[in-house]
Amino acid sequence: MANYEQKLADLGMKIPSILMPRKDVDLSKWAVVACDQFTSEPEYWEEVAADVGDAPSTLHLIYPEVYLNEADKDQRIDRINAKMDEYLREGILEAHEPALFLLRRDTPHSPSRWGVIAALDLERYDFSKDSTSLIRATEGTILDRIPPRKQIRKNAAVELPHIMVLVEDPQKTLIEALRNHVQDYEKVYDFDLMKDGGHLTGYKVDRPDLLENFASSLEKLADPRSFAERYGTEDVLLFAMGDGNHSLATAKSVWEDLKAANPKDPAIMEHPARWALVEIENIYDDGLVFEPIHRVVFDSDFSTFEGELKKLGRVSFKDCNSVEEVVEKVEKSGDPQVIGFLDSKRTGIFTIHDSNYTIAAGTTQAAIDALTEKGTNEVDYIHGLEATESLGRRKGNFGLILPSLDKSDFFKTVIQDGALPRKTFSMGEANEKRYYVEARKIKQYY
Repeated sequence: MANYEQKLADLGMKIPSILMPRKDVDLSKWAVVACDQFTSEPEYWEEVAADVGDAPSTLHLIYPEVYLNEADKDQRIDRINAKMDEYLREGILEAHEPALFLLRRDTPHSPSRWGVIAALDLERYDFSKDSTSLIRATEGTILDRIPPRKQIRKNAAVELPHIMVLVEDPQKTLIEALRNHVQDYEKVYDFDLMKDGGHLTGYKVDRPDLLENFASSLEKLADPRSFAERYGTEDVLLFAMGDGNHSLATAKSVWEDLKAANPKDPAIMEHPARWALVEIENIYDDGLVFEPIHRVVFDSDFSTFEGELKKLGRVSFKDCNSVEEVVEKVEKSGDPQVIGFLDSKRTGIFTIHDSNYTIAAGTTQAAIDALTEKGTNEVDYIHGLEATESLGRRKGNFGLILPSLDKSDFFKTVIQDGALPRKTFSMGEANEKRYYVEARKIKQYY
């Protein structure tokens, strides 16, 4: 094992052998957006299916969550697993020698952002709210969301990540240092993403000297003494979940089951399912924008929601002239909290004084949970204002507009307060989310 490999192993990271489609595959049809996007817009996924047709595509390897409540779930999962086997058997997916992939993503909404594809050690990850592990969840994990995802992963031959993990590197010593040598790398892919997803370029990083520098920089970010100086604790948070928290939690659950089923086999600790493929990004990347996640509640109304809010603090409502005015007031808020509201008749803001929750997302979620627990309402989490308004204005629905989270306080808040309320933030708009491109084998034998 090379020196840098040992350093990375000590920090919960592994350089993976990445699977990529063979050269004749059309990557613009291969790559589709994360399965948990556009969950109230089946027409989006219908259009993707029409564009892809029978071409090799990650669409055939994932389960878009818009279809989770349909009756053919078991059959769909069987088809996914069979297609994974087919792509491996027929050589549509080809293995690269172990390397990091450095990628650049350009989108219509923000400047270029950069990330690194690597594998993280699930032994170093704990998604409980008060976790002090090296790899942590940053939002509340909904345990009920793990079983259906687990059913998909447990028999899968490969994994395809939409997981995005953050490091806090204000001096830009890690990913940005790899960017400085981009002209020296082999370009693995360079193509336009479908459905207004922008452009993606990927480079293979396998030079030992650069990997050694990368590992040393990561060591410095994880130094317990400097971490204690900044945050008052030596329980280092090195990798914080950005997107795909439930996917990583699912991988963790599958791995724990695998260990439990093989308690006397020391070789189990080298099983490929111990690691999960992720994209790592610097929270200080200029192209990484934190967007709020709005809500649309179905089959409910203004007075019902207001009643639940009043159980959480002192509440008042004020009409606004436009959604733009709502957004302006929400983004300027802090204490008291402000939540935007719209339905077929109203546009305005709730102001909440003395809430039981620290941030507006927590107050909002508590009120929504009180509604959904009664079993008469459903909620969808929306990335983008336009879709929130479109769905929220429909008769019987309402939309809730939330403020964005200041990313400069992100690590500090998670370290001091634990996991944030679920669906507190989003890294970009829906079409800025990760598109499935790279894969990795997660079965022991194939």
